[in-house]
Amino acid sequence: MTTTSVPEFQHRTVLLDEAVDALALDGARADGVYVDGTFGRGGHSRLILSKLGAKARLIAFDKDLQAIATAEQITDPRFTIVHDSFATMHAALAERGVAQADGILLDLGISSPQVDDAARGFSFRNDGPLDMRMDTTRGMSAAEWLATETEQTLEKVIKEYGEERFAFQIAKAIVARRAVEPISTTRQLAGIVAGAVKTREKGKDPATRTFQAIRIFINKELEDLEIGLTQAWNSLAPGGIIAIISFHSLEDRMVKRFFASKANVEQPDRRLPIRAVDLPQPELKLLAKFKPSDAEIAANPRARSAVMRVARRLPFSAPGAVKGAA
Repeated sequence: MTTTSVPEFQHRTVLLDEAVDALALDGARADGVYVDGTFGRGGHSRLILSKLGAKARLIAFDKDLQAIATAEQITDPRFTIVHDSFATMHAALAERGVAQADGILLDLGISSPQVDDAARGFSFRNDGPLDMRMDTTRGMSAAEWLATETEQTLEKVIKEYGEERFAFQIAKAIVARRAVEPISTTRQLAGIVAGAVKTREKGKDPATRTFQAIRIFINKELEDLEIGLTQAWNSLAPGGIIAIISFHSLEDRMVKRFFASKANVEQPDRRLPIRAVDLPQPELKLLAKFKPSDAEIAANPRARSAVMRVARRLPFSAPGAVKGAA
């Protein structure tokens, strides 16, 4: 596997203690199998490992080569890193002898080192190449996409993924500018958006929503989440816990609806002669919803939009039951 060096950028893991505590890594569960679906810079993974027993396993996923390079510095034999999306979870676990996991954590979105590294092209605050790919070995860069996409699709992506009300004006401005010169840097794109947005949200750069939309589209983040939720569900053992941290409304809405589809089971007409024991039963129990504390937001403003939802799969299995933990 080709790896890359890891630039020195500070990263603060959002809801670190709350997420790891939600997995309930105590008692017999400490020797279970766990999944960190988004390794990032390893904040959650390292804390999980510190709480696990000697027989436990932790399998982490990430698409970012810099994240993989960081993960490969962990020499703990209980730890495995997979260079791929968590959307491949079920098959990837099976390849490693794991049929079911006792706990799954997904920390969605983008990490601070990715944002702060101008060379990655995620941020409008520092000028850099307009790339935005989490996995730079695959797919089309943002610059390549902007150079070839139709105005109608540009508008649709910016409107739907960025929830941007000036999507039409921004798409039109992008097409007009690319006819004159290639749009290849973050500063170019931010300037185009600033000229097209008529009113600005207080405390928010006008390019925020457009950059979010393009990043989500380029990396297929919502598609990965849709597939990944099903993959995680198919990988979660009875009694297993799943915790998901979202950073914008589109993600959180998908997580909320998926959990609700498993927790709220449609019941037949009460007038039908069906015994209570034969009624459809919920498959999942909603446990908690967390948001960062005021203190965490003050220390890390990027945490302000985070929401974590936690649920347990039903029916409960025997404590610590692990299948395929070879």
